[in-house]
Parts: sequence; structure tokens; C-alpha cells
Amino acid sequence: MLSTEQKSQKPLAHYEPHNKKQNKKLNWLRASVLGANDGIVSTASIIVGVAGASSSNQFILTAGVAGMVAGALSMGVGEYISVSTQRDTEKALIEKERQELIDNPEEELQELTKIYENKGLSSVTAETVARELTARDAFAAHLDAELGIDPNHLTNPWHAAYASAISFVSGSIIPIVMIIISPVNIRIPLTFFGVLVALIFTGALSAYAGEANIKKAIIRVTSGGILAMIITFFIGKLFGIVSL
Repeated sequence: MLSTEQKSQKPLAHYEPHNKKQNKKLNWLRASVLGANDGIVSTASIIVGVAGASSSNQFILTAGVAGMVAGALSMGVGEYISVSTQRDTEKALIEKERQELIDNPEEELQELTKIYENKGLSSVTAETVARELTARDAFAAHLDAELGIDPNHLTNPWHAAYASAISFVSGSIIPIVMIIISPVNIRIPLTFFGVLVALIFTGALSAYAGEANIKKAIIRVTSGGILAMIITFFIGKLFGIVSL
């Protein structure tokens, strides 16, 4: 039999590290994958639509690059605005909580106790936990329990904008390269194939980042992307015929 000391030194059979920093990294990965997926689908749809109307490499490349730049800028600006708004809101909540702790410390302690009671702790245990956390760092305890905010790791809007724009560009390059390097007579099928492979990869990666079902994610991503390409291709064909 193991002694008490040996038992205490025995490694845990199952241990999963959970922290907000790790969750934020996963969120960044998921956002980057989705940005790349948007770049693949959006740019592929544009160039396939143009290829359906014209066989000119110059037209196709111009449309692809224009779509890539416009999409990347749109994604970057949108992400910057969104994250800036979120950051400003978080800062306002942080300052409000700081002031409440100064003005009403006892009420805040009761509020913290109630939060842990609602999570399933007994009133006595909840009060003990609340008092111990308050004694250690009341401000951090309230931000974590009430708001779920870590003031030392607020999202940077510029980082979000760069990541979104770069991931969009990285995804856009795939269909542009595929359709330019492919022989004219089979450029559409090869581009479809290249985009399909890329979507399978991004679908699997997004599912992995979100710990979701990989098969379902791949089906969802690839079906949406291929459908978008088919629709824009036939629209391009239609306009190509009308222009003749």
C-alpha cells in the first residue's frame, strides 16, 4: 500500500488546465481560422464568377486581388471597431467595480457571497470563500466572479485587426494562385478542388480549436463554400452570355 506521503505525490489521473489566457488563445486561433475561411470563400467566389464570364487572366487576377484587399481591409477595420468597443466597455465596467468597492465594501462582499451561493456552495462556505478572496485581492475577485474580466489581459484592437486582415489574405491567396497557374481548359475544376482541400483543412482546424465535431464542421464549411462558388460561377456565365 502507498503511504499518505506517496499518495499525495501521485500525479492526478486526469488534469485539464483551464485558464482565461488559454481560452483567449483558442479564441484567437478560431478567429484566425474563420478569417482564413472567409478569405478562401469570398475570393474564390469572386474569381470563379469572373472566370465564368471571361477567360482573361488579367481580369481574373485584378478581380481576385481587389477582392482580397477589400476583404482584408473590411475585416481588419470591422474587427478593430468591434474589439475597441468591447475594450471600452470592459474598462468602464472595471472602473465602476473599483469605485463600488471603495464606496460599499460590505455590500460588495455580500454580492460576492451570493454569487458563490448561486454556484452551489452553502451560505457558510460561500461566505468563507468570499472573505478569503476579498482579503487576498478584493478587486481581482470581483472582476473574475462578477464580470469574467482579467484587467491584465484585455484584448488589443490592433492585434485583432492585424490578425483578421492577415488571416483573410492568407486564405485569399489559395484560390488566386490556383486559378492563375491552372491550364485554361481545366482551371475551374482545379480551383474548385484546391478550394475544397483548403476548406476541409480550415473546417477541421476550426473544429479542433472549438473542440467541436470535426466531421460536421467540415461538411458545414465545405458545403457553404462550394455552394457560393457554384452560384457565382453561373452568374458569371450568365453575364458573359448576355454581354455577347
